[in-house]
Order: sequence, then structure tokens, then C-alpha cells
Amino acid sequence: MSHFPWQPAYEHHNRWKKLTRNKPQSVRRSGLPRDGNFAFKGSPISKRPIPYVKNVIAVASGKGGVGKSTIATNLALSLAINSAGSRPLRVGLLDLDIFGPSIPKLMGLEDADEPELTKGELPHYGHLVPLSNHGIQCMSMGFLLPKSPNGGSNPVTPVVWRGLMVQKATQQLLFDVDWRGRDPSANSGIDVLIVDMPPGTGDVALTFSQLVRVNGAVIVSTPQDISLIDVRKGVSMFRKVSVPILGLVLNMSYYTCPSCSAKHHVFGSIDSFHRAVRELDTTILGELPLVPAVNGGAEGGGSESVRTAMKTIARHVLRTIDP
Repeated sequence: MSHFPWQPAYEHHNRWKKLTRNKPQSVRRSGLPRDGNFAFKGSPISKRPIPYVKNVIAVASGKGGVGKSTIATNLALSLAINSAGSRPLRVGLLDLDIFGPSIPKLMGLEDADEPELTKGELPHYGHLVPLSNHGIQCMSMGFLLPKSPNGGSNPVTPVVWRGLMVQKATQQLLFDVDWRGRDPSANSGIDVLIVDMPPGTGDVALTFSQLVRVNGAVIVSTPQDISLIDVRKGVSMFRKVSVPILGLVLNMSYYTCPSCSAKHHVFGSIDSFHRAVRELDTTILGELPLVPAVNGGAEGGGSESVRTAMKTIARHVLRTIDP
């Protein structure tokens, strides 16, 4: 059988038909889909919680390239740092962008080893164990791609899959990850999972929204009208599948000149964004500036303005979760 990710869908389907129910299934450490339980066609669709996860927050956008993954990463870090309670929140970060995973790079895990698999008996056998950095547990398709010959990450490896394969991989990233981490006996799971969604309203977004109980979605946009068009589509999709919209985040809203300290709206007026918020009957969670430090914010801390904006967004999110 050819190696991931170029296995034809029918080869995977033939493997799934041979599964038995009475013994642990053989699993591969590289690539998805793996053997396991799936919601096959004809099964009733019902939303359910992700194992060992109390709360789920989606970070989505209709348009790619608006900084959604960076905001998802910074939101996870901000929630862990600015938790309001007797103990810090246990936070996880799930990268559901199957074709363009960004979380390994943003979290400094691009050269990490492949995730381990849980041992023991069903139903906990063969689940992926998240990788961790900065106190955040992470899972991404990027961790499962074949490594380069020198052992590091291989950023040019494509995922060449059709819809069925994408749906199965999405289900496994959602339900076949053990969020208790490397020491399940000392950890009951995580308090909140930030899900970095892929752009658009395709297979992954629909599978996630139909199968998972989601506390709410944070929608990321930039000031341009072309981005706001797709934001409206994303909000409409989430509402159709009964996922609450927590609000919109405006990224790259302005640029502060280092010479004169004046704010410049380099991507146009933000009036269109504010108008879209009113028309969609939602709220503004925050407005982030365009600063070079945002690019390294996940690893370098970012600028003070970004930290302040993310702290405000985190406070909005904290009101919607049950710690």
C-alpha cells in the first residue's frame, strides 16, 4: 500500500471494512485517517462533546490570510495566562486546517517528534497524545506528515485528499486525541480547546459544526470588503448549524507609524467592518493593529498593543465557558 498522503480513498475504505469490534485496531503513527470508529454514511448525526474537553471555542474566518491562526494561537496563550479563577485554565489548541496547518510553526513545534499513541485497552487504545509547548497542548495535521530526510519538518509535503478522506481525518483529530496528555492518571483533560478552523465553509467546517458541541465561534476578518463578504457567509453557516457567534475580531485594523505615532488605516476604512457587525447583530471582540511583532507573537510575546487586545478578547471568551 502506498505511503501517506497519496493513498487512494478506496484503499483506506477497504481497510475500514475489515475492522473488527473485539480487539484493538492497528494504528499508524504517521498520517490520517487511521483505523478506528467512524460515523459512516447513514449514521444519525448528533453533536457530542470531545473526550476530556470541557469547552470548545472555534476561531474561524471566511477568507484565508486574515491572521486567523495567529489569533487562535494568541487566544490560547492569553486564556492560559489571564485565567480568572483559583488555578490557571488548562488550554488546548487543535489545528483543523488539514491542507495548510500553521500551528506547528506558530507554537515552535515544527521539528517535534510525531505524537505518541496511547496504550492499554479500548476505548483509550491508539489515541494521539498531544504535543505541548508554552503550557499549551497542541494537535495538528502538521505533526503527522512525513518528515524530511534529515528528520525535521517537511513544509512542502502536500495533503492530496478528496472530501471523504478529509472528513475521516477531521473526525479523528476531533475524537481520537487524548487531551489528558502524557500523564492521564494525573490529568482529567483540558478546560478549553481552541480550534483553529480552515478558511471557508467546506467539509471540515461542516463536519466540525455538525458533530461537536461548541460553546461559540470567534470570527476573524480584515477591513477589506472582500474579506467581509466571506465573513457573512461564515456567520451564516455557523448559525445554520446552531453554533453561537461570540463576536468578530478585526485584524490589521491600523498601522501606527513609528516616526509620527499616527494611526494609518492601510487596508482602508474600518467603517465597513463596523457596519457588518451591526448588520450581523453581533459584537466586536477586539481590534488588533498591524505590527511586525504579531508574526512572532506566539513565540516572542508580541507587542503590548496586541497583548492588550488579546486580553480583552480572552475576557469575552471566558464569559462563555464553564471552567
